[in-house]
Amino acid sequence: MFATLLAGIVMASCAQQSGKPAIQNKDVAKNVNQSNQNDKNKNMEVATFGAGCFWCVEAVFQRVEGVEKVVSGYTGGHVVNPTYEQVCDKTTGHAEVTQITFDPAKVSFAELLEIFWKTHDPTTLNRQGNDEGPQYRSAIYYHSEQQKTAAEKYKQELTAAQIWSNPIVTEIAPLTTFYPAEAYHQDYYNQNASKNSYCSFVITPKLDKFRKVFKDKLKAQK
Repeated sequence: MFATLLAGIVMASCAQQSGKPAIQNKDVAKNVNQSNQNDKNKNMEVATFGAGCFWCVEAVFQRVEGVEKVVSGYTGGHVVNPTYEQVCDKTTGHAEVTQITFDPAKVSFAELLEIFWKTHDPTTLNRQGNDEGPQYRSAIYYHSEQQKTAAEKYKQELTAAQIWSNPIVTEIAPLTTFYPAEAYHQDYYNQNASKNSYCSFVITPKLDKFRKVFKDKLKAQK
C-alpha cells in the first residue's frame, strides 16, 4: 500500500534549530556550478525537489543508490542569492529544495519521483509537520520536458488512485535559478545527527521508515 513516511511529533521546527549566523553562499554557488559542469561530462542527470525542510530531503536522497550528490538550496523566488534568514522570513518566494545529481543507469527519474512522493505529505499546503511556511511547499522543479511529463503523469496517477483523502498540492514548475544554501546546511544530518533535536526526533525516524520501504534502493553500507 502506498503510504507516506511521516515523522513523529516534534516540538521544534527546522528554522528554530539552525542556531547559525547568516553566511553568504556565493562561494558555495561557485563550487556547485563547477561541479555541475563536471557532472554533465559524466552523463549524470539532475533533479530538484522541495518536500519540506531540506535537511530531511537531503538525508533521504543521500542514501539512494545511483545518487552521486545532493545539494540543499533555494529556488522559485524573486530575491537574488537569498540567505536562510530571508527565506525563513517568508518574503522571498523561495522554496527549500534539494538538487540531486544522479546516474540514470542506476536510478531513474521515475524512481526518484516515487521516493519523493512517499517520503513527505504532498497534500499539506506550505507545510510539513511542524515546519510551516511557503518555503516548505511540496514542489518538483523540472529540468527538461521529459521530467515535466513524467512528474505530471505520476501526479495524475496518484490523484486518480485516491491515495490520500485530501488533494495533492505539489507544485510542478520549471527550474529557474538554483541558489545553494549556506555551507552549514550542506550534509546537515550526517554532521549533526547526534547534536540536534530536530535530527533526532524528525529526520532519524523518517530515515528508519525510508530504509524499510526502500531497502532495495539503498546504497551499500561501507
